[in-house]
Amino acid sequence: MVMGRPRSFCTDKALDEAMEVFWRHGYDGSSLAMLTKAMGIKPPSLYAAFGSKEGLLKAALDRYAQKRSEHMRYVLAGKTARDVAERFLSSIAESHTDPANPPGCLLVQGGLACGEGSESIPFELAAKRAETERDLKERFVLAKQTGDLSKESDPSALARFLSTVASGMGVLASSGADREALRDVARVSIHAFSSNALS
Repeated sequence: MVMGRPRSFCTDKALDEAMEVFWRHGYDGSSLAMLTKAMGIKPPSLYAAFGSKEGLLKAALDRYAQKRSEHMRYVLAGKTARDVAERFLSSIAESHTDPANPPGCLLVQGGLACGEGSESIPFELAAKRAETERDLKERFVLAKQTGDLSKESDPSALARFLSTVASGMGVLASSGADREALRDVARVSIHAFSSNALS
């Protein structure tokens, strides 16, 4: 049996570079030339490793989700539902305006203005965002069961509220809003969360 040639590049590093290109330019705006240049590979290597540009995006999203899962462990470890909400939105205000990253959120930016042939991309991104919403919902269900949230609270609605605010913060950041502006959104949202869900 003939073995394929081993990859001559670090997959994780290459995916991190591709992720930044998709993050900054969206799926349609990221050309193969831009991607291969950032990844430091030739087109045949991209196709051999990922199959296609869409396959590369899916791999980059999995890499992004892996990093987000580490962050979500910190968020979900909050002692109360309010702590969880505060950790979630406050950390988004920080990360979305971190100079080390493109502004905003890959899961929002990556699917903007997808054209013909890339109609599935927004659904891929939405599925990743839904994972975060599901994790928040499960944490709020537990909070309700333990009495941390009121009996009248709706864990699904609370998780959807936070997810929607987070997406909006991503759009604001990509439009040039600074960290303090995002912190203001987080503060107001956490206050609304507290008054409506915890009283």
